[in-house]
Formats: sequence, structure tokens, C-alpha cells
Amino acid sequence: MRKILHVDIDAFFCSVEELLEPSLKGKAFATGGTSDGRGVVTSCSYAARLHGVRSALPIKKALRLCPDLVMVRGHYEYYSQYSKRIMNILRNITPLVEPISIDEAFLDVSDLPQEPKNIAIDIQIKIQKETGLPCSIGAASNKLVAKIATNIGKSDHRKPTAPMAIKVILVGHEASFLKTLPIREMWGIGPKSEKLLHDVGVETIGDIQSIRLGKLEKTIGSFAFILKRRALGIDDRLVGHDESVKSISHERTFFDNLIQESEVYSVIKNLSEKVGRRLRRNKLSGRTIRLKIRWPNFDTITRQLTLNQPTNHDSVIFSSAKSLFEKIWTEGEGVRLIGVGVSKLESDIYQLSLLDRDFEKEKMLLEAMDGLQERFGEGIIYKGSRRK
Repeated sequence: MRKILHVDIDAFFCSVEELLEPSLKGKAFATGGTSDGRGVVTSCSYAARLHGVRSALPIKKALRLCPDLVMVRGHYEYYSQYSKRIMNILRNITPLVEPISIDEAFLDVSDLPQEPKNIAIDIQIKIQKETGLPCSIGAASNKLVAKIATNIGKSDHRKPTAPMAIKVILVGHEASFLKTLPIREMWGIGPKSEKLLHDVGVETIGDIQSIRLGKLEKTIGSFAFILKRRALGIDDRLVGHDESVKSISHERTFFDNLIQESEVYSVIKNLSEKVGRRLRRNKLSGRTIRLKIRWPNFDTITRQLTLNQPTNHDSVIFSSAKSLFEKIWTEGEGVRLIGVGVSKLESDIYQLSLLDRDFEKEKMLLEAMDGLQERFGEGIIYKGSRRK
């Protein structure tokens, strides 16, 4: 089951300005333009929004709606710094992060064991603790619905403080969640498309769900098929399936140091399988296998090796990471943290397994296991060597 989060910093520019100047908290203020009415609003506080002020609104109109509106000159260099800090926090949660603007990003947290709501709460707490900034989060089985969930969660907020909303759409409820929303909430519908659809009686996303495809095509052309799928909550796009993903990794920290060689290898094998499954899910493979080890004294070392051919096979990742560990470990020495990663990623192509003649068999087995674990959870099936 896919678990996708959309993280959006609440009133990002204004939230940063409140950190720089705490006296602004609770006040109606905006960034962009000048106090004499030139320019447009780039961001506004939630206190200002209660007066009808919105981003992209001309300053003159904003001042008419809210005469006491305080105009603040934006500190864009700080916005950039805070954005980098936020994205680094998110990448420490999962390597599958796809920034879509300076203040929002998608995360694929499918491999994390916690429920989406609990992951979202942890992210909110972590971002606020480490940066002081509030954020809202939408969670769903895909990017489209997660993004809309964030928007709806924030739109329900009617207070002068940041919403810090969390809205989770359960698997199977995508279409029903979208059904009653106005069509302007749907990605890909701008003012022009909205008018064309209104002209034929389409007011809600539910209307798009029920309208005949032929009629929809006559109204908006070839975009009709994509729009119909989106209206039903269907979105197969992957998170971070672009050059923003440099590596995929998993790590585990232990309260009690691992001493036994068999325990260490069991963990390396489990982490290798998680990395391999995530690579295959995103149709990626990589050439460089990386092992991260932290000793009881908190010294941390990283070792890596580069393969002749990219891989996403668990067996290749495991054997490589195991070989790296054997070169650095002294028998009896405790291990506090283990991490396994793959980098130098590229689109999946034909791979060579450790046993080339069994390549197709292994490939089919991995795909079958991935499918079962996707549907029923990671614990549904194990390879023989992991079963106790």
C-alpha cells in the first residue's frame, strides 16, 4: 500500500518573518509590494486572511480590505535558507522526497511502519522544533489526493494562527473524498477550463466522475481522459522519480549494541531487501552500494563499492554490503547503527544477478514478493533464510 504525504509550510514567507520579528505574531501583515499601494501580496498572515487578503492580490485592494495591514519587506535570502533546512529534514525521514516549490514537497513513506497520521504528526513536531515553522500535511495513496487533502485541511481553518492541519484520506475513499469538492480544487483546471465545464453543468468533481467521457471530450478535448482518472482519485505518478533522487537507503539504530555476527548480517539482509524493494517500486537501479556503521563510541564510518552494472536485486545489494562489513568489523565489537544504501541511480534496465543463469527466476520471484507485500504488508511473506 502506498503512503504519500504532501507537506506544506503554513504561510511560509510570513512564518519566517515572524521568526525574524516576533512582534509580528498575531498581526495582520503581508509581504510583497509597498505600503503606498504598489505591487501585489506575495504572502500574508492568517490574521490578514480573516479580512479577505490573499496572495497575488494587488496591494491597493488588500489595504482597502484591511486598512491596518502591515507591509513587510521580504527577506528572500532567509526564505531560501529555511527551505533548505526543511528539505534536509524531510530527506532524513525518507530519500523519496520531491520538492514542488520552495515551501512544499511530496514524500513517499510507504516503507515506514507507522500509520500516515503518526508520521505526519512526527514531521510537524520535527519541523517546528528544528526550524520554528508550522506546516500542514495531507496523506493519501497518491500525490494528487494528498495535495488536495492538504488544501482542504487548510481551507477549513478560520483562526489568526497557522492551521497546522493534518488530513488523511484512507485507501479506497479517494473518489468519495473528491466527490463534493468544487472543480477548481482539481489539478489541471484553470479559470478557462472551469468556465467551459460550468457551461455544461459540471460544478463538482463528482460531476466529472459521472459525466460521459465523450461529452467531457467535446468540452475540454484530449485532456478529458486524464481528468476523468484524476476525478476518481487515480494517480500512478511516483514521488521523486527524477534527478532529485540521488540515492535510496535505509538504516536502523539499536538501543542494545549488536554483538553477534549473525544478528548483524540479518539486519543488513533486511535493510538490503527494503532498499531493493523501494528501487524496484520506483523502476530504478544503482551502481554504488553503501554501508554505514556506527560503533558504540558513536564513531560513524561509511564504506562503498561500485558495481560494473546497476542493480536493484536484494541478493546483490546484500552480498555487497556484507562484504563491506567484513572488511571493517572486528569480532566481538558492538554495532550501534547499520545503514544500507544504493546510489548512482538510473532507470531500471536488464540486470545481472550473482547467478546469471537464474536471473529471470530471481526477477520473477522478487516481483511476486513485491506484489504480495504491496497488497498485504511486509510481514506476509519472507525468504527462507529470514523465517525463524
